[in-house]
Amino acid sequence: MLSQGVDACLLSVGPDLPWLVGYEAMPLERLTMLVVTHEGPATLVVPQLEVPRVVERPDVFAVQAWGETDDPIALVANAMGPARHAVLGDKTWATFLVALTRACPDVQFGVSSSVIGPLRAVKDPHEIHALRSGAEAVDRIAADLQGGRIPLIGRTEQEVSADIGRRLLEEGHHRVNFAIVASGPNSASPHHEPSARVIGPNEVVLCDFGGTLMGKGGAGYCSDITRCVFTGEPNAELREIYAVLFAAEAAGVAAGGPGVAAEDVDSITRNIIKEGGYGEWFVHRTGHGIGVEEHEDPYIVSGNRNALEVGNAYSVEPGIYLPGRFGFRLEDIVIVTPNGAEPLNHANRQLVSVEA
Repeated sequence: MLSQGVDACLLSVGPDLPWLVGYEAMPLERLTMLVVTHEGPATLVVPQLEVPRVVERPDVFAVQAWGETDDPIALVANAMGPARHAVLGDKTWATFLVALTRACPDVQFGVSSSVIGPLRAVKDPHEIHALRSGAEAVDRIAADLQGGRIPLIGRTEQEVSADIGRRLLEEGHHRVNFAIVASGPNSASPHHEPSARVIGPNEVVLCDFGGTLMGKGGAGYCSDITRCVFTGEPNAELREIYAVLFAAEAAGVAAGGPGVAAEDVDSITRNIIKEGGYGEWFVHRTGHGIGVEEHEDPYIVSGNRNALEVGNAYSVEPGIYLPGRFGFRLEDIVIVTPNGAEPLNHANRQLVSVEA
């Protein structure tokens, strides 16, 4: 905050608050907001009825409860003191921002990601442990998928998605963030919503799934993996395309390391797919950071010239999508170490044939 000339950091709903103090605000019309300034303890302005959910840490923050007839915006403005430049959590509701701008007309507001984002992007050992635990959990589910222990043929995408979601919870996740199941031509839609389509023989089934496990201090950490299987024996075209994707993903994983520009990892994966003749069908960035959010800094995309640092965690997930026919994506989470990028996922990366 000092280095950026920020006088107050205001955090409401979203991941920054639990990451800092272990308390997750409910998305209510009643305002919860942590006010962090340069002087004194932080102040958590919270509705009186929510106080029982707060694990108090007097050495970290003071709790200021407000009742139904109080004005929480006035309490936040008072806790800010003589601030002239404040940042708000990126997911703060617009209604609270509008009220704050009216109550504090002389304050210039920005977004908290400018301050918190770089801090969250560098994981410490307990965060890496939480991410590793999540990766191991989804690896086991991927192994069940590849081993035919998650039935596919004759079931709808929605049924398989629900099955994967149950397994995420059984593996220790407290929240299912997504369980994409895309079969046949639907696999050419990168963020396909599982449908009532019945999965048949001899088609691609793309499964991209992850959830949130609780970590130390109350913050949850995310998992994310994508694997494709084929309900039969893939033909030469399928094997050729998947081989290009496999090579691109492997090169993208190997390319990461301290000091490497994020966009360079993207260009390495993209160039392999382009040289293979499928460049126009790789329609998204190579990856995204992961931590208390499934998508956060650093983003592995052209134009991001920021250098990777030890402790960065991100996905490498190139894809090739042929509209109306089929699509492939292969995704692993990696952590940047002093010696390079270490993959956290170890499930089989080949295109596996299943008959289930």
